[in-house]
Amino acid sequence: MLSSLYIENVAVLKTVSVDLTRGFSAFTGETGAGKSMIIDSINFLLGSRADREMIRKGEARACVRAIFSEISPPTGEMLASLGLAPDEDGMLMVERTLTTEGHSAVRINGRPSTLSVLRAATPLLLHIHGQNDNRMLTDTEKHIDILDGYADNPRELSAYREAYAALSALRREIRAISLDEGERLRLLEMLRFQVEDIDALSLHMGEEEKLEEKRTRLRHAERIAKNSSFAYRALKGSEKGSVIYILSRTIQALGQLQDIIPESEELSAKLEEYMWLIDDVAERVSDFAEDGDLDPTVELNRVEERLDAIRRLCKKYGADIEEVLAFREKAAARLDEISTADDRLVALKKEEKSKRLVAEEAALRLHETRVAAAARLERELTEHLAFLDMPRVRFEVAVTTRDEGEARFEKNGYDRVEFMIATNPGEPAAPMAKIASGGELSRIMLALKSAIADKDGIATVIYDEIDTGVSGKTARKIGMKLRDTAKTAQVICVTHSAQIASLADTHYKICKEEKNGRAETRVDLLDWEGRISEISRILGGLSVTEAQRRAALDMLEGQ
Repeated sequence: MLSSLYIENVAVLKTVSVDLTRGFSAFTGETGAGKSMIIDSINFLLGSRADREMIRKGEARACVRAIFSEISPPTGEMLASLGLAPDEDGMLMVERTLTTEGHSAVRINGRPSTLSVLRAATPLLLHIHGQNDNRMLTDTEKHIDILDGYADNPRELSAYREAYAALSALRREIRAISLDEGERLRLLEMLRFQVEDIDALSLHMGEEEKLEEKRTRLRHAERIAKNSSFAYRALKGSEKGSVIYILSRTIQALGQLQDIIPESEELSAKLEEYMWLIDDVAERVSDFAEDGDLDPTVELNRVEERLDAIRRLCKKYGADIEEVLAFREKAAARLDEISTADDRLVALKKEEKSKRLVAEEAALRLHETRVAAAARLERELTEHLAFLDMPRVRFEVAVTTRDEGEARFEKNGYDRVEFMIATNPGEPAAPMAKIASGGELSRIMLALKSAIADKDGIATVIYDEIDTGVSGKTARKIGMKLRDTAKTAQVICVTHSAQIASLADTHYKICKEEKNGRAETRVDLLDWEGRISEISRILGGLSVTEAQRRAALDMLEGQ
C-alpha cells in the first residue's frame, strides 16, 4: 500500500507530506485548493510526461516521493523481474525529480533508475482512475487482460504461451526456408558463386600481413642485398679479414698461453662465446637476401597481384580475410540448408501440425476458463451496477474466437474479448466506448474494480472525483462500494461528495493559505470534530448551519 507521499515545489504545493493508512481514505477541499495538483504529482511519479511548468515559480526543481509497504509476494516477484526489490523492512521508495532545465531523474530505494523501469514498476503498486481516464474500459485490447485477471487462470495462460512460443519459433523457421522455385534457384546460384569466388583464392589467416611485409622488402631489394652482403662479408664471409676469422685466430693465440697464464683460458672461452653469437648474426643477415636468386620486379608484381585480389574480395565480403572467411562459412551453410530445404521443410511441416495441435488444445482450455469467468463477471457486475443505481444496465462479455488459419493464434490465445453494455431494456448490447457516458463509465469502472479488487494484485487504487454528475443517493452508494472495496485494497478517493467522504475510514482536508505573500497548499488529517466541520462545509456551501452540522454528524454516525 501507499504508506506516505511527499511533494515539494509543485505549483502551489510548497511542501506537502502525508502519511496514509490502509482502508478507505477521502480527500476533500474547496475548488482550487490544490486537489488536482496532488493527482498530477502522483501521475508524474508514475511516469507521466514531465512539464517544467509544474515547478513552483522561483524554485530550481520539483520532487515527488512515495513509500510503498506491505508489498505482496506476487507483486514482489514481478518487481524482482524488473531488478527491483523491497528493502529489509519490506518497503519500496520511489522518487522522481524535475529541474527547470527539463532534466528528470528517477531513484528507487535510493538508487538511480530509468523512466522505463518506473513506468513498468508503478502500475504493479498503484492505479489512478479519474473521470476522463477510462482507457481500461474503452480500449478493447485491455479487456482480455482484465478478464484473465478475474478468471485467475495463470496456469492455463502460461501453458498456452509456452505452446504458442514453440509454434511461433517453428513457423519462423519454416518461413525462412520456404522459397518459391525461382527465388530458390537465384539464391542457390548466388551462394555458389560467392563460395567459389572466395575459394578460388585459397585464403589463409594472416596472409595479407605477410604479403605486405614481403612487398616492402621487395621494393627495397637492392638496398637489402647491398647492405646485407657487406655485413655478412665483414662478419664471416671474408676468408682472412672477417670478424669470425680474427676471433678464431685470437682464440688460438690465447690457447698457446694457457699453461703460462691460467687467466687466458677464461678469456679464450668468452671470445669463443662471442664468436658463435657473431656467427649467428652473420647467418641471419645472409637470410635478408634469401630471394636474391629471384627477379625482384617479377616477384613484386606477383605479390601486388595477390594483394589486389584479396582486397577485391574484402570489398565484397568483409573488411579483412577473417571476415571474408566467416562470410564464406555462412554462405556455405545457407547453401547446404537451401539445397536440403525440401526434406527439411517436409519434416518441419509435420512437426508444425503436432505443435499446432498442442497450441489448439491449450487455447481451448484457456478459452473455457474465459467463457466461465465471463458468465460470472456479467452476473457480478450486473449486481454491482444495480446497487450503484444502474439497474437497467446490462453488462456482457463477448468472448469470440478467431477464424482458422495461421493468424488464428496470438500471444493471448485465439480469443477476442470485448465488454458490451445495453443501457436501456430491449436494446442490444453494444461496445462500451460507443454507449456509456463519462459518469456511467466511472461507475462501471468502480463496479469492475469491486469485482477484481482481490485478484488484480494492485494494492492501492485512487479515484479522482468519481462522484461527478451523480446524485446524493447514488454518491452514498458509491461511497459504500468504495468502503467494501477497501477491505481488500487501499482505496483513496478525491471527492466533492459529503456522502462519500463521511464513509471513509480516514479523512484529509486539502487547504490553500497565504504565506509570505504566496499561496501554499497543505493537507490536514482531520479528527472527529474536523470531519464534522468539513462535511458540514460541503453540505452548506457559503455558510454552515446547525442543521447541516447535525446532518454531517448523522452521516458519520450512520456508517
